[in-house]
Amino acid sequence: MTDDVGSRLWNAGVTPAAYDAASEKYQNAILEQYKIYVEMADRISARRALTNTFFLTLNTSVFSVIGIFWSVKPVVTSWWLLVPLLALLAECAAWFYLVRSYRQLNTAKYQVVGALEERLPASPYWRAEWVALGEGRDRSRYWPLTHLEQWIPITFAAIYLLGAVVAVFA
Repeated sequence: MTDDVGSRLWNAGVTPAAYDAASEKYQNAILEQYKIYVEMADRISARRALTNTFFLTLNTSVFSVIGIFWSVKPVVTSWWLLVPLLALLAECAAWFYLVRSYRQLNTAKYQVVGALEERLPASPYWRAEWVALGEGRDRSRYWPLTHLEQWIPITFAAIYLLGAVVAVFA
């Protein structure tokens, strides 16, 4: 453990004296709320992962269908591709905004976790871990997944647009 992490881990304002018999119920209530809140923040991350899995599966399936139909020249005009293209672009936009919303929700949840940790003897998530990870500024130590996550729906949308342009004008 580096000195910087060690100095950030422990809350100087919370000493063993804060855990006397008179404040025991209060401290236990804070600890229980903290446990529940950390679990809820973790569940948001799990839901975000499930959302990404759903949209990746959906888009992979769409690519398979496109591959099948691309090999057979359609008898309808290429302009009919506009309807599914708009649906796919709407789906990519929804995916993008869901990922963004989950990121914002988790940011707020971890700010509350940090505030709760101020009442506990240690601040492992809010202060110590974030310092150990270079506060998200050093890519060699930690690169937040949401930076990559946000580009995936945009990439799919760009591929769909490019494919539609090629199909219509080729």
